[in-house]
Amino acid sequence: MTVTIGRRELLAALGGAAVLWPLAARAQAERMRRIGVLVETYGQTDREGQDRIAVFLDTFRKLGWTDGRNVRIDLRWGAGDADRSKAFAAELVRSAPDVIVAVNNPTLAELQQLTRTIPIVFAQVSDPVGSGFVAGIARPGGNITGFQNFEATMGGKWLGVLKEAAPNLSRAAVLFGSNNAANVAFLHAAEAVAPLLGVQVTAVDIDADPEIERAITTFASHPDGGLVVLPHPNTTANHASIIILAARHRLPAIYPFRFFVIEGGLMSYGIDQIDQWRGAATYVDRILRGEKPGDLPVQAPTKFELVINLKTAKATGLHIPPAFPLRADEVIE
Repeated sequence: MTVTIGRRELLAALGGAAVLWPLAARAQAERMRRIGVLVETYGQTDREGQDRIAVFLDTFRKLGWTDGRNVRIDLRWGAGDADRSKAFAAELVRSAPDVIVAVNNPTLAELQQLTRTIPIVFAQVSDPVGSGFVAGIARPGGNITGFQNFEATMGGKWLGVLKEAAPNLSRAAVLFGSNNAANVAFLHAAEAVAPLLGVQVTAVDIDADPEIERAITTFASHPDGGLVVLPHPNTTANHASIIILAARHRLPAIYPFRFFVIEGGLMSYGIDQIDQWRGAATYVDRILRGEKPGDLPVQAPTKFELVINLKTAKATGLHIPPAFPLRADEVIE
């Protein structure tokens, strides 16, 4: 049997196909992309963590990506638990997302061992070259790039700033993690400048002995001491306890990030970490659009801020030289 199709029906059929083809092509082009985000340092209810993720998502949305529409974002919170974060890292790698966003050195080290092919964008990572994550700042190579916190020399800078604020300081406990290559580099930088400052450095390894309270209490049994608190998942997860212990034992302390000072710490010298999350969103966008992570330069901070809490200084009986607060970018009174 022969079926005859009229001219009108043929044009209608061809017109329908013409409409459907671009829709199918567009759907193919706008396939659902997948991003894994592993935040080891913070818990899901931690305000600092929420602020960072909010900035990332807002920037990502402005770049044309909406969670649930053209991208799916799998978010994992480690809450400072190293074992939990390792399990999340393995889970994300097995799921084979288009890009993984990683926070801090231990998380990035774990992911680096698990994959050399999935693109990884990092934030809040210190000394990425010295830690072996990238070949260089300008040309990272491989599958990893991102936004650097600090260089190794910052260990000496933190100790020097602490000495300026507390001229009588003769002993300093450096809270560091021996399993973190950047932390070890910070410690060595502090030890290198210590003789010039007339300060004896005591290394407090929070990876080998997680009993931070006992270590600080023991150190505080002798006078003229202070604390240098390095950026590490354990110091962030236990920041409230460290701040309380420093105040209880009247130990001047310097921290790497502003939020320590907002919550009662004496002072911080560091960078705006939240701004790194805006940058991380732009790098993820560029990778999704075809650029290679190894061709995107690692971005180093250009501005460092000194924040001082004079309320804490007064409460602990610390007499800061009058000229010192004049250098600060922010003074809490």
